[in-house]
Amino acid sequence: EPPPVLEVRGEVFMELKEFQALNERRAKEELPLFANPRNAAAGSVRQLDSTITASRRLRFFAYGWGAAEPPIGGSYQGFLDMLAGMGLRVNPLNRLCRNAEDLLAYHDEIGGRRAGLGYDIDGVVYKVNDLKLQQRLGFVGRAPRWAIAHKFPAQQAVTEVDDIVVQV
Repeated sequence: EPPPVLEVRGEVFMELKEFQALNERRAKEELPLFANPRNAAAGSVRQLDSTITASRRLRFFAYGWGAAEPPIGGSYQGFLDMLAGMGLRVNPLNRLCRNAEDLLAYHDEIGGRRAGLGYDIDGVVYKVNDLKLQQRLGFVGRAPRWAIAHKFPAQQAVTEVDDIVVQV
C-alpha cells in the first residue's frame, strides 16, 4: 500500500524508435527536426498543449522522492522495490553492488549493452544504498554527496569528406 504522501521523482525519456518516428513525422510536416531524444523528450514535456505531449510516446523511470509521509527509510533498493510494487516503472538494470570492483564491472557491462538498450544513456549513477548514510552525507549545493555519475567515453564515429570546394 502506498504511503499517504509520496512525491515520486524520476526521468522522462524517449525511446530511440519513437524519436526516429517523431522526426519522420516532423519531416513530412516540414517542421524542424529534434537533434536527439533528450531534446525531444524535454520539448515534449514543456508543451503548453497537453494533447501534443500525450501524442508522443514518452517513458518514465522513477528513481527518487521529494515529499514523503511517513519519511522514506531503510535502503534505496527497498525504496525502488516499493515503487515497482506500486506499479511504477523503475529501471530494471539497477543492481546492488558490494564493492568498487562490482561497480566497475557493472559499468563495463552496461557500457557493453548500451547500444542495444533502445534509449540513450551516457553513464551509470552509483548511489549509497543505506538511506541513513545518505542523510548523513547530505548535499553540496544541489549535488548529493551520496551519488556519483560514472560517464561512458564519448561516442565516436568516422566521417569521410567527399569533396571540398574553396570559394572567395
